Amino acid sequence: MRMRPTLSWTSAEEPLPGTTDLEPVVEALRGGGVLVLSGAGISTESGIPDYRGEGGSLSRHTPMTYQDFTADAGARRRYWARSHLGWRTFGRARPNAGHRAVAAFGRRGLLSGVITQNVDGLHQAAGSADVVDLHGRLDRVVCLSCGAFGPRSELARRLEEANEGFAPVAAAMNPDGDADLTDEQVGDFRVVPCAVCGGVLKPDVVFFGESVPPRRVEHCRALVDAASALLVLGSSLTVMSGLRFVRQAERSGLPVLIVNRDPTRGDRHALPRIALPLGDALTTAAGRLGVRVDDD
Repeated sequence: MRMRPTLSWTSAEEPLPGTTDLEPVVEALRGGGVLVLSGAGISTESGIPDYRGEGGSLSRHTPMTYQDFTADAGARRRYWARSHLGWRTFGRARPNAGHRAVAAFGRRGLLSGVITQNVDGLHQAAGSADVVDLHGRLDRVVCLSCGAFGPRSELARRLEEANEGFAPVAAAMNPDGDADLTDEQVGDFRVVPCAVCGGVLKPDVVFFGESVPPRRVEHCRALVDAASALLVLGSSLTVMSGLRFVRQAERSGLPVLIVNRDPTRGDRHALPRIALPLGDALTTAAGRLGVRVDDD
């Protein structure tokens, strides 16, 4: 069963005010067993834009849907041209202070796990273990015909060979690694097939309009059940794939803490939202707990 894509959300009620008081986060972490749920906002300080914040990519960009990708060869060509160009920047992104603080909390034994809605792999690059990539990873590709997986680096090499000299200047890059290009810039970009069976290759990520694999969802639900608190970092919680865990935590009586500069769809299910920049907020929390955050 596929979820209907949710590209935007507007509250019918007055947004709840935020706070700058970090103490609830510090106290939750001090007790241990905290489950982190992160979104695009934690990666903006690494140079990867978010979808819905101020200047977010949805103001200028409609993400590829699963239905368009699978049904339209022209859509796949446009996607792979933009994604191939975007990967040159996206693939070089490095963890920021927020990712490093989460990793430090994990090493200290304060976290029960990390669920991320991001596809950038930056939590793992920072040293976090037990990370669930809810929406997959952009550094891996899968064949829709035979199911073979492969590294994105190998696909990038093949696309370079098939499109020698392809180097248009993109207007911007998006959170999914998709660079903004015009149809003229895409031109006659050549898409390469699966090297095993010749089938259609897709990044191993959950597109808009595609469901998160049920076993992955159930694993995340179990993590919520086992946690002492849910700490949401940099997610607007617009899409149900993340919001459902917030609602689950609330039903179970778990504290839900949200650190996000803008209002979120989950604010009414949580303690007052902490409206601070994530890198600074998490580094400050680490300092109060005596947790050392590694330098970049």
